[in-house]
Amino acid sequence: MIFPRRLVQLLVLLIQSGWWGVAPSPTDEGALRAGHGEHGEPGHQEPHKDSYSTFASEFLESRYLSDDGYPFPTAPPVDPFAKIKVIDCGVTKGCIRYGKPGCDAETCDYFLSYRRIGTDVEYEMSADTDGWVAVGFSSDKKMGGDDVMGCVHDDNGRVRIHHFYNVGQWAKEIKRNPARDEEGIFENNRVTCRFKRPLYVPREETLVDLHLSWYYLFAWGPAIQGSITRHDIDSPPVSDHMISIYKYEDIFMPSTAYQTFNSPLCLLLIVALTFYLLMGTP
Repeated sequence: MIFPRRLVQLLVLLIQSGWWGVAPSPTDEGALRAGHGEHGEPGHQEPHKDSYSTFASEFLESRYLSDDGYPFPTAPPVDPFAKIKVIDCGVTKGCIRYGKPGCDAETCDYFLSYRRIGTDVEYEMSADTDGWVAVGFSSDKKMGGDDVMGCVHDDNGRVRIHHFYNVGQWAKEIKRNPARDEEGIFENNRVTCRFKRPLYVPREETLVDLHLSWYYLFAWGPAIQGSITRHDIDSPPVSDHMISIYKYEDIFMPSTAYQTFNSPLCLLLIVALTFYLLMGTP
């Protein structure tokens, strides 16, 4: 019969053409081998090399590497602390130096500068200490009842500006801090800072108006966990006259080691010894 013969031929063609059972592609075979062993056991699954993580890493590598294979520079760091310029002392700002003759902001035992900037006064301070440095504004050259600004080096390496008020011989920290635009650094065993403070302030016991003249008290010393302790010397230096922020002076105050020969008694002894050596013994 013709019809059964045609049906058999059609079935043979279907089998040969793959319609009856589709042969797995090499990719499918690889997937089967990755998922199961020869007898259907779970097999080792190799990660696909064309994964998203591979694409992302290649994209980032091409995005952030230059043509030479070097990374592009990162964002620039915060501006470093600008060094204090002593060349401006007595010209565009006032300065007070305490230490050896010819010292500057990096070598004096204590250094202070001040200048007017609009309605503010900018102060720069530096001292040979790992703790704190401060300036006080006094009406009588004595410690007690004084408005004080201090720069304190804490245990985290930061230098912060604090506001104090002298109660007798004790400096009490005041929460209201008039300082702004604060900068500070601890370097080469020195605490250095810069800040601005309003020229005029509302009348208050712990704050003085800087447009008035004051005796300046200078002090520095160690700190423990960011808290100030007693100053380094028993009698911290004091300006010999009231300082006006409208007058830019360059004042030098010799430290104790350089005051020896300035003493009237020492000068008298030197004159007597020189006279004795010149005249000789009888």
